[in-house]
Amino acid sequence: MIVGTEWLVEAGGCDKSSLRDEKVVGGIIDAVIADLGLRSIGSIWHTFEGEGGVTGLVALTESHLACHTYPEYGTATFNLYCCRARPEWDWKTNLKSLLGAQTVTVAKIQRGEADSQASNPISEAAGGER
Repeated sequence: MIVGTEWLVEAGGCDKSSLRDEKVVGGIIDAVIADLGLRSIGSIWHTFEGEGGVTGLVALTESHLACHTYPEYGTATFNLYCCRARPEWDWKTNLKSLLGAQTVTVAKIQRGEADSQASNPISEAAGGER
């Protein structure tokens, strides 16, 4: 039984000034929400001082969307979890365009599969039991 889908996204080689700009990062979050027909029920944002990045979390009726940027490394990470089926958002094209990312990796995980515990590298690394 699948209870949701989670996307783990990492963008590297990004424009450092964009990674420090809450409006730019927030615009990406807004685009994901709009393009996928998601519904926000609230958000929390923090912009770190000086050369720091941006952290944001949006609670969704469908679960959550989070982002963390690391200008010092030219990196942005995103986590989208949806408890209902959604189309794929084109993370690669969009992050290359919006953040100047040189590389984008996307991992898609189906959550709640009974067999996932046996092949989940996280649970194996933790000894396989909880």
